[in-house]
Amino acid sequence: MATEFEALGNPDATFGGLETFAAPAGVGLVELESDEVSALCPITAQPDWYRVQIAYTPRERCIESKSLKLYLQGFRNDGIFCEAFAVRIADDVSDALACPVDVTVIQKARGGITIRASARRGD
Repeated sequence: MATEFEALGNPDATFGGLETFAAPAGVGLVELESDEVSALCPITAQPDWYRVQIAYTPRERCIESKSLKLYLQGFRNDGIFCEAFAVRIADDVSDALACPVDVTVIQKARGGITIRASARRGD
């Protein structure tokens, strides 16, 4: 049975939710990483740039990567601290997959300081 995606293959797609697909038998670990993520400092409204790392062992579902890209791009105009960003991503991805998820968000140096925040969600 073919899986239908809203985002994948659609160059005009906007974020419609984290899409998933059936996990292939035997896959033990999935790691996703993006360094094209930005959000705004909630105090100064200055842009912050991030590297986001997501790791999970799928039970039944995997995240479709284009929907994840659109999801992460959706934060570019939001004011959020790095630590809260890690928790938010972990919550959303864990909810979509119904499995434990580890997320690390690394805020690129601004003012000479790099921040790394991690969150784990799920069982």
